[in-house]
Amino acid sequence: MSDQHGTFIWYELLTSDNDAALAFYSEILGWQAIDSGQPDMDYRILQARDEETGKLIEVSGLMQLTAEMRQGGSMPIWLGYIGVDDVDQSISHIVAAGGQVLMPASDIPDVGRIAMVTDPQGTPFYVMHAIGDEASQAFAADKPRVGHCAWNELATPDPEAAKAFYFKEFGWSKDGDMDMGPMGSYEFIRHNGIIGAFMPGSEDGPMWQYYFRCANIDDACKAIIENGGQILHGPDEIPGGDFIIKGVDPQGALFALVGAKSNHSK
Repeated sequence: MSDQHGTFIWYELLTSDNDAALAFYSEILGWQAIDSGQPDMDYRILQARDEETGKLIEVSGLMQLTAEMRQGGSMPIWLGYIGVDDVDQSISHIVAAGGQVLMPASDIPDVGRIAMVTDPQGTPFYVMHAIGDEASQAFAADKPRVGHCAWNELATPDPEAAKAFYFKEFGWSKDGDMDMGPMGSYEFIRHNGIIGAFMPGSEDGPMWQYYFRCANIDDACKAIIENGGQILHGPDEIPGGDFIIKGVDPQGALFALVGAKSNHSK
């Protein structure tokens, strides 16, 4: 595996309707989908087209919630995968630190070994050791790439505990912060570059929010409304001139976008 331990390597939408979710996000982000080829599972690989080469790059997955999963209380949600050197060892460390295992470690043929876990505050995510030498391009760390994840943001009731957990387990570090007034401090996290931030609290409970880059934030807002989604917050300008929004898709999954306006440089 060429991805360094602690790198975000994949993103996945669990949804109640794969066809409807694909139609929605394709209008907003231009994603195309191919079947994963996994037996007895409606799992689709979402691809973004590289603006320079025209090639399609795998950036995320789309998984249909089964009846069993829905009966168990699973709801539509975006989840991130953090690459690790050893899934079973990471699970042991996570549980010892107060996290939980939501889905035991399992092997996916020709893909890798994965497990779904939570941090000590209950925030879900996957850990994964991928097969192969090709580095993931799901998170665009090098430059803005439309259709790729551009930012990983954790809202947590205990940022100090979260830092202690993630920094120890995944080798992350703090790289400055921004004062948000009464809301507290927005703390940037680094892992071979800035990858996201921690922030206090969340009215939706502890959660990771993943910001996908759109070509134009105004066009994205229009497409969200026209295709049955809702905009919950924004668009708000952020340092650097981009704009962000937070929304909910027609199946109820929270999502976030970042992008430029037509009169701002990308």
